[in-house]
Amino acid sequence: MRSLTALLIGIGLTGGAGAQEWEPLRGVTVEIALTDRVLQYEGATQKFFASGRTLYTSVRDSWGYSAVRGDAYCSQWPPSDGWACYKVERATTATGDVTLRFLSEDGSSTEGLYLE
Repeated sequence: MRSLTALLIGIGLTGGAGAQEWEPLRGVTVEIALTDRVLQYEGATQKFFASGRTLYTSVRDSWGYSAVRGDAYCSQWPPSDGWACYKVERATTATGDVTLRFLSEDGSSTEGLYLE
């Protein structure tokens, strides 16, 4: 039941709850925020392993690679050999749920809620 509640809160946050304050993460704080964590997105989850592997699960599993470069989270999804990097921000709700937001260079963003 907690997971369903977290998912519903996460979807509400994605819808633009303006009251939350986003804290930019930098360097090692990006790595700490992601290592051995699972994020819930709308319709998908992503597990970040300490080894640098990442598993995105939606309709089917997709394995990729992740790394922190400078102040950014970067990912690569085979068969592509290119890396995409994102700034990362964190917000905590009044109930203690934590959401991460990934900001791309084009200004788009994706939000994921930590699963416990």
